[in-house]
Amino acid sequence: MANKDYNQEQDDFEESGDELYEHHRFIVDKGQEPLRIDKYLTHKIRNASRSRIQAALQSGNIMVNDKPVKPNFKVKPLETIQVLMPEPPRDTEIYPENIPLDIVYEDKYLLVVNKPAGMVVHPGHNNYTGTLVHALAYHFQNLPSLQGEGRPGLVHRIDKDTSGLLVIGKDEFTLSALAKQFFEHTSEREYLALVWGNIEKEKGTVTGNLARSLKDRRIVQVYDDATIGKHAITHYEVVERFHYTTLVKCVLETGRTHQIRVHMQHIKHPLFADESYGGKEVLVGPQFTKYKQFIENCFKICNRQVLHAQTLGFEHPITKERMNFEAKLPEDIESLLEKWRNYSKGLTAMMEG
Repeated sequence: MANKDYNQEQDDFEESGDELYEHHRFIVDKGQEPLRIDKYLTHKIRNASRSRIQAALQSGNIMVNDKPVKPNFKVKPLETIQVLMPEPPRDTEIYPENIPLDIVYEDKYLLVVNKPAGMVVHPGHNNYTGTLVHALAYHFQNLPSLQGEGRPGLVHRIDKDTSGLLVIGKDEFTLSALAKQFFEHTSEREYLALVWGNIEKEKGTVTGNLARSLKDRRIVQVYDDATIGKHAITHYEVVERFHYTTLVKCVLETGRTHQIRVHMQHIKHPLFADESYGGKEVLVGPQFTKYKQFIENCFKICNRQVLHAQTLGFEHPITKERMNFEAKLPEDIESLLEKWRNYSKGLTAMMEG
């Protein structure tokens, strides 16, 4: 198979240069009186002149509830406003940056890194510096790229706010051989995730084609139509229950963008603190002020989706040895889980008492 086929497994949803990107999104306040949208946005967007906003309106780059509007349109309470602009050309050359790497394993052919939450894997829209690729370019010169993509050494990736393990290929043969394993599902990837709700079954499988949302291209959704998006399969198993949340182990058969996050939302159990997929609000539990404060404190401890790429397994392309790695939970997730354990124990004791 060609590398092109392997790359389809990455499913990066890359945008072409003439795409429109969402630069701003506003939800109009409940108490907002009708006001011309150009005036409204002049106050909402820093350093934006009214003439520039009017030009964007005339060109159809400002939408209200997913429909383009004109400058004389008056905003009303709870309407959603999107400001879309073409992304300007960027220098795509990768410049080395002296960023520390947590290297779990390294030999002549490959390395395994433990990526911290908050680090983007490769350059993309709004992330042109400080990525894992920039760090790799500093620490390792002349890393190859699949099909010349400009992502040196990358076999797979994880989201910015997901922590955990990634394998990097140092030469073309190793990179292609690792990519083949990911494409053929002979590699192993296991994630830990904290999700909202008390999942009914101890084990389960979520399937459903994934593609970008038509309403918000920053997120992905499940489509019932088999002709839309790409097939995705996620297996999950309950690890620990905390009454209102559940710690689950997720095993991927496919490697789609946001796959675990979207699939768990699809079965009504979004990841805890996952703002993009509805997990950063009180979804399950009592409406007591004390409980709501507990949840807010949890969000402060771990202010990102609770998802960690904990284990990674593959066959070494050169030695043929089976390699298995495990990354311990980062401090923010560990602290959050301990807080939920204590809360759950107290709740159990109260219910039994």
